[in-house]
Amino acid sequence: MIDLAIFIPACFAINLAFGPNNLLAITHGAQAGTGFALRAGMGRILAFAPMIAISAIGLGVILSASALVFTAIKILGAAYLVWLGIKLLRASASADLSDLKPGSLEFRSAFRSEMLVAVGNPKAILVFAAFFPQFVAVESYAQSYLILGGLFLAMEVVALMIYAIVGRFAARAASQRLHWFQRASGFGMIGFGLLLLLTPKPGNQALAV
Repeated sequence: MIDLAIFIPACFAINLAFGPNNLLAITHGAQAGTGFALRAGMGRILAFAPMIAISAIGLGVILSASALVFTAIKILGAAYLVWLGIKLLRASASADLSDLKPGSLEFRSAFRSEMLVAVGNPKAILVFAAFFPQFVAVESYAQSYLILGGLFLAMEVVALMIYAIVGRFAARAASQRLHWFQRASGFGMIGFGLLLLLTPKPGNQALAV
């Protein structure tokens, strides 16, 4: 039997952990509004769903055991985060962000960024591979993973909405200084990329995504 009284708060803490995807939600919320950030954030949901399935069939264990695969994904993910950060910095220097309106950002680009950031973080699969099994009922393995995965994705949407709202309020509070907010987001994304690059291959511990 799944102990939801423990799983839900522990899982939601993981969902709320400040990472590159949640930084994107704040940035998109500040630039183009809560609704835009929420729609773009569906990119990460579409990425996490198959990653949960991958962990369910045991490939997460392979990833955690393979230093080569983990390192390759880590380098690609870190490089993308750094590139995304540089792109944000360049945008802050060449545009007046106070003039941004919902829809002025390209939705496809924002959606793709959310998806690629999620896929490019190998720690996400390791979270699913190390955290979920602690709550899986062996007698109903597939059903348990389905329930746990569904709850995780639902809480991820809630966390996404929270960060998007935070970004929107931050934009309203500093509407004349959004270029500084953009720069902070850019440096933050670069920082996450470097941290990911420097992160050693974990063992059986759950990590924030």
